[in-house]
Formats: sequence, structure tokens, C-alpha cells
Amino acid sequence: MPIYEYRCLQCRRRVTVFFRTFSEVDHSQVACDHCGSRNLVRLISRVRVLRSEESRLESLADADWIGDVDEKDPRSIGRWMRRMTQELGEELGDLGPEFEEVIERLEAGQSPEEIEKAMPELAGEGDEGAETEEEGSGENVE
Repeated sequence: MPIYEYRCLQCRRRVTVFFRTFSEVDHSQVACDHCGSRNLVRLISRVRVLRSEESRLESLADADWIGDVDEKDPRSIGRWMRRMTQELGEELGDLGPEFEEVIERLEAGQSPEEIEKAMPELAGEGDEGAETEEEGSGENVE
């Protein structure tokens, strides 16, 4: 059951048409839902491929995938981070606004050190205080 998208050359709107069979596509006269024109051009629709987690992880393990990352170029690191989240199927919003901000800063050319200074809460400095309290409690943990 194919779904095709068309562009109406009269009103310039996109039209989506559902067909019950592939043979129906060749024999049907498609009309614009908005203006009724039959002057339509079929568009190439975006394709999304569902992949297993195993397949995504295999592609990340490919050495060629990481070969173009220049660890001295923040923009390159930012592109790599964005691509990694896409390969893993994560939405950047799911990882928190801080993660998105870090990627944007890297893509803008800001170094990781500059980002760490500007966003000290990401460095985990709160955890260091907790370790100091445990060490100073006098408890001997072996």
C-alpha cells in the first residue's frame, strides 16, 4: 500500500496520496486536495530505515566512521557527537539541554576547555565535595 507525495504546480502545496495497490498508482488521476488541479509532480519522499541496536553499534565500531574526526578541531568533535546521537537513535532533547548546548558550542568552534570553564556544573565538581566529606568522616573503608 504505497503512499506518494506530489507538489501541485498550481498552488505549490504538497499533497499526500494513499493508494491501495501499486497498479492503482499508474492508472489514477491524482488531484490536489487544496485547489483541485491535476497539474501535479511526484516528489521523492524521505525514507527512514529502522535498524536494530546491534546494526547501529556495528556501524559505530567501523574505524572509517571515526577516521575523519580531528580531536583538535571542536567543530569536528561537535559534528561527531551529533552524528553519534543520531546513529544511536537518541534525540538530543532526551539527553538534556546541557548536551545540546555543548554540541552547539563545539560546532561554533569553542574548545572543550572553554566550555568546561563556562559550564562548570558539567565537570562534576559537586561530586568531588562528596568524596571529601566521606574522607573526612573518619570512617575506614577497606
